Amino acid sequence: MKKLMILAFVFAIISTANAQVKTPQASTFQTNTQIVGLTNVELSYSRPSMKGRKIFGNLVPYNKLWRTGANANTTISFDENVMIGGKIIKAGTYAIYTKPNMTSWEVYFYSDASNSGTPKNWDSEKVVATVKANVVSLPFEIETFTLQIDDVTNDTANLGMMWENVYIAVPIRFMTDSQVTESITSVMNGPSSGDYYTSAVYYLNAGKDIDKAKIWIDKAIEMRKNPAFWYYRQQSLIYAKSGDKKGAIKAAKESLKLAKEAGNNDYVALNTESLKIWEGKKPVNK
Repeated sequence: MKKLMILAFVFAIISTANAQVKTPQASTFQTNTQIVGLTNVELSYSRPSMKGRKIFGNLVPYNKLWRTGANANTTISFDENVMIGGKIIKAGTYAIYTKPNMTSWEVYFYSDASNSGTPKNWDSEKVVATVKANVVSLPFEIETFTLQIDDVTNDTANLGMMWENVYIAVPIRFMTDSQVTESITSVMNGPSSGDYYTSAVYYLNAGKDIDKAKIWIDKAIEMRKNPAFWYYRQQSLIYAKSGDKKGAIKAAKESLKLAKEAGNNDYVALNTESLKIWEGKKPVNK
């Protein structure tokens, strides 16, 4: 009985040590995603609430840089280039900082998104775009700070910010038309050099129609603007597998020459070894 009581006491201590009190976060974290045209947009931020407080001009002072949310940086990410404030913004992740005022806000897109809050040392070189957005007064209150992508069309959208009784919108233009045009042109022009190369190498390695692989690798080399030693290397292997030893030797010599010029010792060694075998200078290992 005494041993059971001691064992129960030990388990109670372990259980107490591992127990953790869980409470809701004061500012909950949220990630929103939105596709605009062909571009993926992601918003990540922490959402403080009013809780009976006066926000703008009080909790969030006017004319002072604000982290635009709570806790870590509020960020926006694009997987394609976009245009903000008349400037091309490259695909990537940016911190959003704002300077609220009564009638308008200044909104900054900052290339360093690793800060926690506002940067200790503000670097104007990292500001990739600045937008002045007018304040729209809402006829109701928004309890929790909210970011969203509004008014979505094929090539435009607004970054909307709401809190208390204030709404602002930052216009963003997307490169949808140029992306679609490029895609149409690419498809209508047929496969690229890389498409032919990838297909040929797959057929070689998968043991499929080697004659078709020969056609594709020849087409890949013909279409490529700059000669590539790895293209000729695969051509030599495809030709060798098809039984065209003369063609294999010619391709391997070209690959060897280009590999030497590029300083790629691995391909120099591979081609040298293959040439010894195909030229009969070294027996084939069976």
